Parts: sequence; structure tokens; C-alpha cells
Amino acid sequence: MAQGHLRYKMRCFMGLSFILILSGLASAEETPAQYHYSGDITVDIAKVPFSRYGSYLAFSKLSGERAPDAHSGVYLRNMHGSADEQHPVFRVELLAGDSTVPFEATASPARLHLEAAAGSVDICFSQTDQVSFRGRGVSLRLVPSVTAIVVPNAGNHWEFHDSYRGTEKYMLWPVEGNLRVSGSWTGTESEHASATFTPDPASHSLEGEIDTYDSVWTPHTGGDDFAARVQTVKRDYQKWLERMPVVASEFGQGAELAAYVNWASVVAPMGFLDRPAMLMSKNWMANVWSWDHCFTAMALSFRDPDLAWQQFMVPFDNQDPHGALPDEVRDSFKAYNYSKPPIHGWALQWMMNYGGYNDVKHLAEAYEPISRWTEWYFRYRDINGDGLPEYNHGNDSGWDNSTVMLSGIPVETPDLDSFLVLQMDALCIMARKLGKEQDAQQWQSRSDELMKKMLATLWRDDHFVAIRADNGQQVESDSLLLYLPLILGNKLPTGVQQKLVEGLTRQGRFRTTYGFSSEALTSKYYTPDGYWLGPIWAPTTMLLAEGLDSAGQRRLAHDLRVDFCKMAQQSGMAENFDAKTGAPLRDPAYTWTSSVYLIFAHQLWKEDKRAMTSAP
Repeated sequence: MAQGHLRYKMRCFMGLSFILILSGLASAEETPAQYHYSGDITVDIAKVPFSRYGSYLAFSKLSGERAPDAHSGVYLRNMHGSADEQHPVFRVELLAGDSTVPFEATASPARLHLEAAAGSVDICFSQTDQVSFRGRGVSLRLVPSVTAIVVPNAGNHWEFHDSYRGTEKYMLWPVEGNLRVSGSWTGTESEHASATFTPDPASHSLEGEIDTYDSVWTPHTGGDDFAARVQTVKRDYQKWLERMPVVASEFGQGAELAAYVNWASVVAPMGFLDRPAMLMSKNWMANVWSWDHCFTAMALSFRDPDLAWQQFMVPFDNQDPHGALPDEVRDSFKAYNYSKPPIHGWALQWMMNYGGYNDVKHLAEAYEPISRWTEWYFRYRDINGDGLPEYNHGNDSGWDNSTVMLSGIPVETPDLDSFLVLQMDALCIMARKLGKEQDAQQWQSRSDELMKKMLATLWRDDHFVAIRADNGQQVESDSLLLYLPLILGNKLPTGVQQKLVEGLTRQGRFRTTYGFSSEALTSKYYTPDGYWLGPIWAPTTMLLAEGLDSAGQRRLAHDLRVDFCKMAQQSGMAENFDAKTGAPLRDPAYTWTSSVYLIFAHQLWKEDKRAMTSAP
């Protein structure tokens, strides 16, 4: 009896264990594999600048027409100045004896490593305005990219600054080894200047620092040694990764790159930038444009709501008295010669759904600026008074050279109307939450009225058209821009939704393995690297994916997100992509691409999670 009872207990135990094991497996399968950011990434500085959060400095490898005076190489660059400049400050050279030697440059988030046969140099941003470096076996020479003014200071400290642009100064000095400065004073500037850090003869090592400032350099102690400084930057970067969206393991490799591109593209408040601002790139697109910023804000809203809000509000800090947002803004420059599409209401509503911002504080801060931005379109961009605002240029639409603008300007377009409809819907919701019921009713009424006018004026049988506001003529265009009203989703009549989806997905028109081309593949204007005449773009992909979701086309939206993530993971976070090959085009480190990648990768992870949770 005792043995039988024991066998019975053993069978119960084994059965229970088996159930627990199965239960554990089931629980594990309820959540899709989540990627854990490591920060272990190698950055190609020919494509992605080596920089850090908050800094206006970056190191890049420049070649061809982008290299000053055809001198290809690694350059220290500064983001101050106009957006179309490369901002080179110093060319970086390694020397063995008195001769320059070739070297390879590899970067991680915390350190840039320059490796030559005779030795190496490591570089890090010890502070946002301080560059520290340490080397062994070679000398480090810095050659100004333009004619400089060189001023000696006490203790072998030397000040360099640009004799023309004059936006920043640089203090150079050695910590170990020696600093040798050369150049000929002409009476107004220093010709053929250079600064060479040479190793200590006994240790064969060198160490030094470069500080940047705009007026007067403030002496400071060296503080931690070089290795400790690198570790500090690593810790800072790890804190950044902790605030990145959760993504599936499948897209982790791309998420590592996207996270770094975004982190390294942030600059500190300065000048016209009242908040930390994520530039579109620290390559040559070193600005904040007034629709690009919405996508960076959205990507941050999942787990870094404060920084996300700062990104969203940056252009509104520079709103003009009439209500216009600047086309572009940076610390030292802003311009109002163009506008940008009013996607801000849509973006804020999206952020409210995903990241909160439903509190009175946030809504009150945004309500009046978005109201004035909306009114600006109706007051100042409706020359024929028909109630349908217009774009005066392709740049206003964000589609700089779209065929919608080919025959002339100004143009009434359905995407602009759609954005304004959604923006007024968002204002209605905001007003209601702020206790402004009369405002809410007016915004809703105006939204409904604009929707009716758009459909009555711009819808033709099975597609939307654009119309010249000056003469009423229909524009001949096969641009994807005419399909952006899908962002209205189920606000559109069912028949209109269906026709748009059919036109969008018709074989051979827009859909490729990688997404939707910005101009129909069958168009005579289609150009593989034609900017908005063919390439795939992140923002339009996201707008269409969200619209397809709202229209009930969830499978198509899902596939679109997957295809985009696969392409960007393979080709990098480029400004745009060849629609037929998926190859990267233009700026290779663009933050609206990295931001949309992170958004999509997170949404796909959540889809998998919901599917597993709801599975029987």
C-alpha cells in the first residue's frame, strides 16, 4: 500500500510538473520575443556622423564633392551655420614621424577609433562641447578646413577660429605629449595653419582636448581620465536605450542603428532652439523642418514623453504673429519663405492615443498655437476664396518637386484638405477637454464643411485630383500625394476608401516589394533617384499605413510596415529609398526614417503580442 501510494504521488507530481511546464511554455509564447538593446553597434562615419546627444560637433568621413577642396578624409564638423553646408572645422590626420599615414576609422556610440599601422588614436565627446583624445605610436594633426586665425594662450593652449564664418572658437591643448602649432601670420589671418599633437618620447603616448565656445574659453580641470570619460558616455547612451520603444527581435539590428541616429542627432538649446532639438541629420540636413519633427516626437512618445513633447513644440516656439510655422529652424537661422503641411493635429492625436498628453497642461500649451496655425491656412492661403487652402510651392507640401506642382502654382490638393480636416478634429477634442465647448462645436462644423468641399471639388469618379487655384484647371499628375487622403480612413465614404485602395494597390502602379513609390512607376516622370518623383519615403509610408488601418485594411498596413522595416534594416536610415531596389538615397542618416522605423517595429511587436494574447 505504501509503495502504491508513493507511485500515485509520483504520477501526480510528474503530471503536475508536465502541466506546469506546458503552462510555462504557453506563458512564454504569449509575448513575442522582445529585442534587448545592447548599444553594441559599429557606426560607419562615412554615412552616420559620430556625435553625442546635445552636441553641435560631429566627426564624419567626407569624400568627393562633399570634402573641402577635394581633400577626402575624417573631419571634425560643427552644426552651426546654414543647412546646406558640411560645416567642416578640422581635417584629422595621423602621422608616423613627419609623414601622414593612412588609417581606418571605426566608431561606437562612445568612441571613435583611428587605426594606423604605426599606432592609433581614440576620440570621445567627454562633454557636448569638449572632445578628448588619446593615442599611442602616432601623432595627431588637425588642419583647419578654411583659413583660420590662431592665437597663442598660456600653458601651450592655442585658440583657433574661422576667419570668415566666425561662429565658434576652439581651444586646443595637450594633456600628455606636446602640441606643435604652425602657420604664417599675414597681418589678418594665419595661412597654412595646423596643430600637431605628438607623443611623449618616453611613453609614446599622447592625450589632448579640443573645447568649443562662442566667446571666451573658461579654464577647467581635466577631471576623469580618458577611459572613465568613455565609460560615462556609454552610461549616458545606455540610459537613452532604456527609453527606446520595445521592438521585436526580428528588427533589433535596425533598431540599434535607429536609436543611435536619433541620439546622436540631438542638439542642446541655443539661439532659436529653446529646447533640446533632434535635427533631421548631422550630415548636411542639419535643421528641424516643420513636419519632420512630428515623426521624431511620435517615436519618442512611447517611453520618453517629456523629450517627445519638446520635439513637437520646437517649431511652435518660433511661430510668427500671423500663425505661420517656420519652414525650417536651427539655432542660428529660421525661414518662413515656405510652409509645411499641417499634420500637427493628426500627429498630436496619435501621440494622445499612444503616449498620453491628455492632461490640461499639455493640451493648453498646444491648443492656441495649433489653432493659429490652422487659421493661417484659411486666412493667407486661399487666394480664390473657395474655402480650399492651397500650396504655393512643392516645398510647402513637403513634396518639393512633386508633379502636382509641375504645371504651376498655387494648387489646391486633397492631402492639404485632409490634414486640415484631421487638425480641426483634433482641435475639437482638445477644446472639449479644455472646457471650450463652443470652440469644439465650431471646429467640428468647420471640419465637416471642409470634408464636403474637398469631396465635391477634388474627387473624380475613382480618384482625387489637384486643381490650380488661379485658373481652376485640373493638374495632370500621377503622384502618390493624391492618395494621402487615405489618412482620413473611415471618415471617407466607403466607396471612396475602396477606390483609393484599388488605385494604390493596382499592379504596376505604386506598390513594390519595399513600399509605395512617390510617383507612379508607369509615369513618364518616374525617376529612381528623383526625390519626390519615385523614391519611397518614411513619412508618407507612415501616413498611408495609419490611413489603411483606419480604413480597415489592416493586412495591407501590416505588410507595408514589415516591408519598410526590412528595407531600412538592410539599407540604413536613409532620407529615402529606390522604390524598385530598396537602395538608400540622399542623406544616409535621417531621423524621420529612423523614427518611423522605431514606430513601425514597435507597432509590429504589439500586433504580435495582441495576436498571441487573443489566440485560443
